[in-house]
Amino acid sequence: MNLWESMRVALTGLAANKMRSALTMLGVIIGVAAVIAMMAIAQGARADTMKRIQAMGTNSLMVFAGQSRQGRVRGGFGSSQSLTVDDAEAIAKLGPPIARVSPEVGQSAQVKYRNANTNVSIQGVGADYCEIRNVTVERGRFFSESDVLAMRRVCVIGPDTATNLFGQQNPVGKRIRIAGSGFLVLGVTKAKGSQGWTNPDDQIWVPYTTAMRRLFGLDYLRMISVQVTEMKRSDEAIEMITRLLRRRHRISAGGEEDFFVRSQAEMMEAAEETSRTFTLLLAGIASVSLLVGGIGIMNIMLVSVTERTREIGIRKALGARARDILGQFLIEAMVLSITGGLVGVILGVGGSLLLANSAGWTAIIAPQSILLAFGFAGAVGIFFGSYPAHKASRLSPIEALRYE
Repeated sequence: MNLWESMRVALTGLAANKMRSALTMLGVIIGVAAVIAMMAIAQGARADTMKRIQAMGTNSLMVFAGQSRQGRVRGGFGSSQSLTVDDAEAIAKLGPPIARVSPEVGQSAQVKYRNANTNVSIQGVGADYCEIRNVTVERGRFFSESDVLAMRRVCVIGPDTATNLFGQQNPVGKRIRIAGSGFLVLGVTKAKGSQGWTNPDDQIWVPYTTAMRRLFGLDYLRMISVQVTEMKRSDEAIEMITRLLRRRHRISAGGEEDFFVRSQAEMMEAAEETSRTFTLLLAGIASVSLLVGGIGIMNIMLVSVTERTREIGIRKALGARARDILGQFLIEAMVLSITGGLVGVILGVGGSLLLANSAGWTAIIAPQSILLAFGFAGAVGIFFGSYPAHKASRLSPIEALRYE
């Protein structure tokens, strides 16, 4: 019996029990759909994370106050009082590959404009902050170095803050009160979207000198943002900064540092590793459904072999070889798994897009995930269909004809 004849006989056998065949495919359908949907959501989450990290700045480094041990920060980011404005100025004087430096402090404060009142994160930064952290001023301007040196009460606000305080009015040129002090609004930034733990669209930026001396009474920095000329020179810049700060902070050889430096590349690598683990975990959980579907195929195929024992005996008596019987039942299992895989692909793609739209997530459907899920479904059909097919092919014609 040739391949096409085996397929015709297999399809005829499946068509004889349509409901049972459909229920058998259900496990494969759910498994393939779950794998595709979970991987699409995971890939979308990865892309969002990479986008947020890139939005934090171009070729940027971050010098934090505190001690980092095995990836964890003692006391939280910027909680230690180890970084000063003098440290930032010393880093700026190092020269290439360091291009720009911005000291940073931050606290939340109550902000008012007429009857509008909101609690906002106030960020004290340097005049080069926009270039380092990839911030665009959509209306007005950012404050200058002279504003920083003069400790002027000027600010730039995020678009969400502008809407909360001013509604549809243009905030530029108006005065707001931050922690009871009057500030002139110089500009409004372009929307960037949430960056996970922070929302730059709902922030207010003021000169760090103003924040330290006139708002919060601070003598130390939370962090120092640094921009390097090229990302490939980040390691060189980190080494220079580390050597400088160890000397300035009088840390002896082998002594524990009271600061740590993180590069954009390190953050992206860490996020990539976390995303990869998350994707594999979701895919593994979803794949359990495929295994359950494969067990269902094996169960139904064993039942089918039992029900069709006399048919197998008759076919063998008429000259059918063991490999013909083997091929027929193996093709039946393959048809169940592949058809279920095709339906699962359609449901998985549609379901991931629907879930992403309804939940506001990002879903990226990669061709590799479709091929992986579909290929796994085919492998499940072959693996779990092999035993019933082999059992059918080994039946003795005489015993099969006697079966009632």
